[in-house]
Amino acid sequence: MSDITSAPGGRGRHRKTKQPGEGVRRAVVLALAVPVASAALAGPSAFAADNRATVAGHSKSDQTAGVDSGDQQMVANLESRIADPRLGTEVSGVVLDAGSDATLWDHNGSTALMPASNAKLATATAALTVLGPEHRFQTKVVYGHGTLTLVGGGDRTLSGDDLAQLARTAVAGLKKAGLTTVKVAVDDSLFPEPTLADGWNEGYYPDTVAPVRALVVDGHGVMDTSIDAGQVFARLLAADGVTVDGDVTHATADRSAVPVAHHRSAPLADIVQHMLKTSDNNIAETLLRMTALRAGRPATFEGGTEVVRHVLSHRYGVSLDNFELHDGSGLSRSDRIPAATLAQILERVTEPRYAHTLKPVLDGLPVAGEAGSTLGPEYGRFDDPHSECAVGKVRAKTGTLTGAIGLSGLTRTDDGEWRVFSFVENGATAAQADTKDAMDGLAATVNGCWA
Repeated sequence: MSDITSAPGGRGRHRKTKQPGEGVRRAVVLALAVPVASAALAGPSAFAADNRATVAGHSKSDQTAGVDSGDQQMVANLESRIADPRLGTEVSGVVLDAGSDATLWDHNGSTALMPASNAKLATATAALTVLGPEHRFQTKVVYGHGTLTLVGGGDRTLSGDDLAQLARTAVAGLKKAGLTTVKVAVDDSLFPEPTLADGWNEGYYPDTVAPVRALVVDGHGVMDTSIDAGQVFARLLAADGVTVDGDVTHATADRSAVPVAHHRSAPLADIVQHMLKTSDNNIAETLLRMTALRAGRPATFEGGTEVVRHVLSHRYGVSLDNFELHDGSGLSRSDRIPAATLAQILERVTEPRYAHTLKPVLDGLPVAGEAGSTLGPEYGRFDDPHSECAVGKVRAKTGTLTGAIGLSGLTRTDDGEWRVFSFVENGATAAQADTKDAMDGLAATVNGCWA
């Protein structure tokens, strides 16, 4: 589980509908692959989107101007319920009408707060845009100089069964060549040596997040996931009659090494959906690095977050005012993202022109009451008298850190129109479960079932 928390107890638009496709992904990659200063990256772009300005705070009279009677009631309810003491005093929220781009309600929406795992929405958007939803990650086995080397390709979903298939294929090749003894090495040189992000502490390792490496099996939470995967691989070889000489070591595979076996991951679309449903920190950090590499940047926190900023601003026209991102998972206590920015990211998911690329974000958002997701009943979500009416009606990304809770998502009105919302609080003193209940109630208010 990736949010840091306790264990479980349409309206017509006058818009282009052309989907970005591979051509646009290439444009994003090429733009990022040119070494330019950060200031240049913040400038105008040939593929900028609608460039909607940052949502500003509104007075109560502004809130209801031009809003129909049903939405006026929602706004009035939100104005009252945002003052719930369980949410504390440092709380922000935004509600957008996705069909018209109108801001229906704004409470400190441009205030930058610690977003927790809501930051994964930015990471997912950048990964899908730069890599493409059909992209697959490859893990290889190569042979040279008496050594089988397991080469990591950034697949954070590699399973024991996948590794067993790689071992079987490798053993068949060895036996065909008359070889019965090998050394085993692991090559995770795709990523540099792991470091802590700004805002992380060593206490995160290895349970909340593991040091970010390009090779791991079964999501094992250990300090060196590459050596761990190599040891599993070596045991599989031995079980199939091959003698493994010595300990598993780190090495960089020689370019002349002979390819022996390879495994391709599920499509990125599936990986992103799983990452969002379960709020998987390790997948998020791996995707940040793979996105950076594809865009010609170093596979580091800094390289990845630079690409995220570029994609959000230049591809989708999302405001980066007061936006500060230091990792891919939202674990950093130095991250700051306004609710208005989170809502803009999610609004793009509803646009037909981005549907092919960003649909996995929509599909990956946990559904209120969905078992196995971070909005499931095992986490006590949407189960009180005010919010239980929204079960099955709200899709939202959760976020939980000590001192920070967020909920950003979408819901449909009775006439089928999307309402996009983001709520973030920092510093509430109530129990986390009580603060989450209050936030679930806000989402139910946006849906309209808690009228």
